[in-house]
Amino acid sequence: MPSKSSARLAALTVAAACSAASTIVLTAPAHADSVRVHDIQGTTRTSPYAGKQVADVPGIVTGIRTYGSSRGFWIQDPTPDADAATSEGVFVFTSSTPKGVAVGDSVTVGGTVSEYVPGGTTSGNQSLTEITKPTFRVLSSGNPLPAATTVSARSVPAAYAPAGATDANGSINALPLQPAKYALDHYESLEGMTVRVADTRVVGATDPYAELWVTVKPHENRNRHGGTVYGSYDAQNTGRLQIQSLGPTADFPKANVGDTLTGTTAGPLDYNQFGGYTLVASELGTLKSSGLKRETTSRQRSSELAVATYNVENLDPSDDTFAAHAAAIVNNLKSPDIVSLEEIQDNNGATNDGTVAADGTLTKLIDAIVAAGGPKYDWRSIDPANNTDGGEPGGNIRQAFLFNPERVSFTDRAGGDATTATAVTKIRGKAHLTLSPGRVAPADEAWKNSRKPLAGEFVFRGRTVFVIANHFNSKGGDQGLTSQYQPPSRSSETQRHQQATLVNAFVKDILDTQKNADVIALGDINDFEFSRTAQLLEGRGELWSAIKSLPRSERYSYTYQGNSQVLDQILISPSIRRDCDFEYDSVHINAEFNDQISDHDPQVLRFRP
Repeated sequence: MPSKSSARLAALTVAAACSAASTIVLTAPAHADSVRVHDIQGTTRTSPYAGKQVADVPGIVTGIRTYGSSRGFWIQDPTPDADAATSEGVFVFTSSTPKGVAVGDSVTVGGTVSEYVPGGTTSGNQSLTEITKPTFRVLSSGNPLPAATTVSARSVPAAYAPAGATDANGSINALPLQPAKYALDHYESLEGMTVRVADTRVVGATDPYAELWVTVKPHENRNRHGGTVYGSYDAQNTGRLQIQSLGPTADFPKANVGDTLTGTTAGPLDYNQFGGYTLVASELGTLKSSGLKRETTSRQRSSELAVATYNVENLDPSDDTFAAHAAAIVNNLKSPDIVSLEEIQDNNGATNDGTVAADGTLTKLIDAIVAAGGPKYDWRSIDPANNTDGGEPGGNIRQAFLFNPERVSFTDRAGGDATTATAVTKIRGKAHLTLSPGRVAPADEAWKNSRKPLAGEFVFRGRTVFVIANHFNSKGGDQGLTSQYQPPSRSSETQRHQQATLVNAFVKDILDTQKNADVIALGDINDFEFSRTAQLLEGRGELWSAIKSLPRSERYSYTYQGNSQVLDQILISPSIRRDCDFEYDSVHINAEFNDQISDHDPQVLRFRP
């Protein structure tokens, strides 16, 4: 899955401009009203006062944000109403650093009520109710702050979101909030208010933007490392909550999954583009480490073939992670016989000058593996046409095979290039590839701006093994779990479904030619083991995703917004699956750690051909 960092940095850079562009201003006559915060927030996801002027809105200042593009302060009414659906807090957007106001001030605020959609209206995100273009008056200072509302396993409902369109676009914005019934409604009813969590377990490691994810439901789909497993579209894990800091990011804890923020973490509840509901902490709990260690798989026996897939996240010669990746391959993966690598960039990385060769990238990795005490791998790959395979512009990411020539041989059949398709032929009753390495249907529209599968023929102990390395279309453009559209749209699936169908058809060609052929399709599938993508890839028994041999709590290779989930898979043909004579391991060395060298965990399959 291509890194989201470049897109996110761009989004942060232009966020100030987007604030204006993404603000919903309803066409209503402007007038001044003396109202309270709960009147502004209302009982749905959008304010009944959106687009209107308000005046003399009373509240206590509970937090001030002085950094980034969304600067301003939160106020909370110390005299709440009796309706659980109406929030008592609201953000006052000042655009520049607020002056003349401090936490604890009693103020009255006037301005325009707006509904700001983080990420823009096309993102599908919910909107954040704000008072914009504000004027305010400080009445007194040093007032006690309204008590924080506790968010806990008891308070957050098990059901995630209401479903069903309330308008032509399929939005749930107009549905009355039911905070006792749905988790998203519960969080929405607290938008802008000060909330607290206590002794919460980390389920998403601290990222480069000083954010982490916790759960207020410690038993919800827990795995043995302390993460929260995402096992179906109907189990979104309602206890997850993003934590940011209202103070200096340098003081933010460097947490791994399974660690605990002990004591109280408290602050206003915000909603942002990169995760939805977020506790912006003015008070942070103390980090208690769980002592999480990186996993190590077993070494293959002499009679076993070990095949791995590993997304190395935009690796190019300028990176400083070669030694760490090499140590992971040698020490944690135990030097697999074949390694399918995803996101190998060309020799000058993101420099967009037409370079497509990646021999320098692969040679540098192989040399680092030798230096780490591993074998002298050989490699095979096919250079893509420039800027046709998606990913970072100029990077030309592609899949590549590493293989240990002391253990396995590669069958070379010349002619493979960026645009020529390999096919299946029969020679003396056995299946063979016409090109090895070769690409699978590279001209098909299914692979437009996406990585084309790389197929190769290997021989281990006299038996041929067909390996197809994949990196399917990413989830970019899908609506988030906290979207105003429920269930959220997963538009990126369309292309993955086409890709899965093509790869399955290619595997079927091999098996129709040789029923007992050993075939492995593996890589960053960018979709879950229970997804329609996986079902299409598996077909009618041509393949089976071997990660399903693991207990449900161990099925994950990636952590996103506090959900431990499967993106990387190794699928096997019936001859390998037969008698369950294989071992599968999702080797957790990256996804759960704040100092990860990739955002994906590698997968390893060991079997006797």
